[in-house]
Amino acid sequence: MSGAAIPTGGFVRWFRRGPWEAAAMTLIGAGIVMLVQPWSIDLYGYSFVTILAGTLGFVVVSHFPE
Repeated sequence: MSGAAIPTGGFVRWFRRGPWEAAAMTLIGAGIVMLVQPWSIDLYGYSFVTILAGTLGFVVVSHFPE
């Protein structure tokens, strides 16, 4: 579909893949750091939710336009 028009409004500019992928990968990385740190059991407990949120976010964001 090379002739398809791509809207250039604020919606498409706000939902571009690059920045959101970086944010999702940062969230996954933060979850891994929380998982392996030896100081707080609370951070360890929330690490699984953080990694899951980052992974689900990455899956959703991978469908955004470039």
